[in-house]
Amino acid sequence: MPGSVYVVNEVVGTSEKSWEDATKQAIETVAKTVKDLRIGEVVKQDVTVENGKVISYRVRLNISFKYNPKK
Repeated sequence: MPGSVYVVNEVVGTSEKSWEDATKQAIETVAKTVKDLRIGEVVKQDVTVENGKVISYRVRLNISFKYNPKK
């Protein structure tokens, strides 16, 4: 698309189930307030560990959406 500009922001999603669920939760939450959300790119995954057991999954995502300046 000629002339299109996109904004890229970083968000973090968490889940007690999986990295996939953490990603889904982050995207669905962001999509409630961001118009024209286009891409979610997982850039990092990690886990929280307590007493030798994984208790939560975390993903860092770069999200991009179309830039629409106010007129």
